[in-house]
Amino acid sequence: MREMKHSPHEGGRMRGGRGGGGRLFEHGAMRWLLLSLIGQKPSHGYELIKAIETRMAGVYAPSPGVIYPSLSLLEDMGAVSISTEGGKKLYAITEEGQRLLEDNAEVLARVEARMEAMKGKGGRPAEISEALEAFRHTLRQKLGHEPALEAEEVARIAAIIREATNKIAGA
Repeated sequence: MREMKHSPHEGGRMRGGRGGGGRLFEHGAMRWLLLSLIGQKPSHGYELIKAIETRMAGVYAPSPGVIYPSLSLLEDMGAVSISTEGGKKLYAITEEGQRLLEDNAEVLARVEARMEAMKGKGGRPAEISEALEAFRHTLRQKLGHEPALEAEEVARIAAIIREATNKIAGA
């Protein structure tokens, strides 16, 4: 295995200066968080960004400039394998990745503890963030499938969204 170069952005920073700014993750920790998420479910880069944002209740969302270099590093390390699904790269953990994750369990535990401590500072309850992300995912899937939605289904979905909006506004 060759020596790896580390991304200068790998730690990530807080959004909009909330929480005092500064580094959220210690150097190198982002890769172990990504590997842990991939170990739970093979994922696309965008899904990983959203998974971290959801776990952080909107306080932090890593940029593609943080995620993709870390994923490339994991690939170079033999920790993930890549397949193509719908024109997108799908990352899956390898046996080597499992071993590396176990070897770095202490770093991962610190990252997860820091994420848990920070997520309460975003103002958006985690339960709402998770529900919102599930809604976005479902809607993207529904709208992205061929054939295009029939007019009746479009009207039905729009009515559901309007009804939910009105209920939330009245809450």
